[in-house]
Amino acid sequence: MKARWLVSWRPEPYGRPVVLCLPQAGAGCGWFRSWQHRLGDRLSVIGVQLPGRENRWADPPPESVEAVVEAVTGELVDAMPPGHPFLVFGNSFGGLIGYEITRSLGLRYGRWPLAFVVAACRPPDSWAGAGRGLVEGEEELAGLLDARGLGADDLDEDSREIALEILRQDARLSLDYELRGEPALPCPVEAWGGETDETVTAAQLDGWAGYAAGGFRRRRFPGGHHFAVEHAEALLPLLAGLGDPEPASESVPGPSGPPPAVRAPSANPSHRAAAR
Repeated sequence: MKARWLVSWRPEPYGRPVVLCLPQAGAGCGWFRSWQHRLGDRLSVIGVQLPGRENRWADPPPESVEAVVEAVTGELVDAMPPGHPFLVFGNSFGGLIGYEITRSLGLRYGRWPLAFVVAACRPPDSWAGAGRGLVEGEEELAGLLDARGLGADDLDEDSREIALEILRQDARLSLDYELRGEPALPCPVEAWGGETDETVTAAQLDGWAGYAAGGFRRRRFPGGHHFAVEHAEALLPLLAGLGDPEPASESVPGPSGPPPAVRAPSANPSHRAAAR
């Protein structure tokens, strides 16, 4: 697939239902490559690549969330056949961008996904000022990077500064974000979170219910804020079922066998970089 914003790891990316994947702040979409390997022929994984990372290292950063949405939706609509089934999955900051991409695809082009799945992400109305500490101070920004377990063996001083700058650029995007228009999505919305996530709580995940006119479900998984990166084996069978509900002859196993059971949501309201 020759594209600037979209990256695929299948020779015919639109030969199967698509899951459009948006990574966390400061990260490229390359870590979704392993998802394609694990999903096999169930789904076609297409990553969204923001400028300034991986194969777009030299590209200037986008000016706004709106600019990202405009570019991604335009490229996807040109490439994906009308009526083709797809999901949108956004991790952390990628969830916010994924929400706006979902709205744009539906409202402008009449293309709603089978479901919108957001992981480790607070709802859009909670993003006002959320990235200010990352933009204005080094301590919070560096702490966010350190929380991912990236030590001296992983990043030298120059690489660390580059990673921090990419995080800062994405934080600026979130800082300028403004929710406009009708917020509710007519498609099903699923909000996924880590059981030990201290950044995005279960109650905040439940806030996505107000954006789900087509049905809402919250699920919790083992792990913390980075559970989608660290425990993909628990997520992928659920994504496969949402995007390709027909019974499959082969399962989507984890690295060492069948995926672990996922606990149903309670009745109470509740690669390498990841951000809020």
